[in-house]
Amino acid sequence: MGAPRVVVAGSANMDLVATAPVLPRPGETVLGHDFAMVPGGKGANQAIAAARAGASCVFLGAIGSDSFGVTLRARLGASKVDSTQVRVVYGTSGVALIVVDDEGENAIVATPGANAAFTTLTEAELDVVRTADVLVAQLEIPVETVTEAAVAAKAAGVRVLLNAAPARELPAALLDAVDLLVVNEGEAFAISGRGRDDPAALLAVVPRAVVTLGGEGAWYCDRSGVSALVPGFKVDTVDSTAAGDAFTGALAVAWGEGRDMVEAVRWACAAGAACVRRLGASVSLPQRAEIDELFDSAP
Repeated sequence: MGAPRVVVAGSANMDLVATAPVLPRPGETVLGHDFAMVPGGKGANQAIAAARAGASCVFLGAIGSDSFGVTLRARLGASKVDSTQVRVVYGTSGVALIVVDDEGENAIVATPGANAAFTTLTEAELDVVRTADVLVAQLEIPVETVTEAAVAAKAAGVRVLLNAAPARELPAALLDAVDLLVVNEGEAFAISGRGRDDPAALLAVVPRAVVTLGGEGAWYCDRSGVSALVPGFKVDTVDSTAAGDAFTGALAVAWGEGRDMVEAVRWACAAGAACVRRLGASVSLPQRAEIDELFDSAP
């Protein structure tokens, strides 16, 4: 079997990252350590993560006509992500302001910029969606666009993975098209009203669900009766910013390769753990060999 074809419909942002001893409180100024500009955004991160994990990956999204947009496209290309369908919108690209403390925790403010203009998919974009093995989407672009892509994918027999982040109310048409939902505890609560105490509550709306638990791992459940806590991998955390994106991109690849789902989630946990060992979103996303090495190291 060749590399799975993963299509990601989502956001692209320039991450402006500052490190500091602690996260600032409201009204407080904290003297930081370092600063970096790193291409990011959940969509672009997950596309790069999928490509590095072994997928043939296409990214659908929008960037601005500014210098950030040039850099975002260049990073996608350097990561072997097909960006030929990416729209260029006059104005600013999406931007995320990120502060990371000495414990690896972060606080983020994202402004959508060009991402907000990624609306009403063209026929060419829909054709790309219909040729995927797995469609991956998130919620940093208009939910109407996510729904359109998911419904088109479902109608074409393409599996749909939705990372429902950031948390928001989801239309029924979108949930009906989702095959695999990936959420953290807060996002799970927003959808089902329940958290880690009852991840199976998500199965009322989707056939398969993963609840990520940070360094503790993830919980997988599906309507066939499988419910499993998959433990995380112990590593030294430098920056947790893109760990969820590394997890989601790797999970899409493992699912596209036809792995057992619990094993796929464990491999995705290894990808998330490998990611937190370095600073910066798209910079820290691991290569397949790094994921395999960590995956194989656990007893």
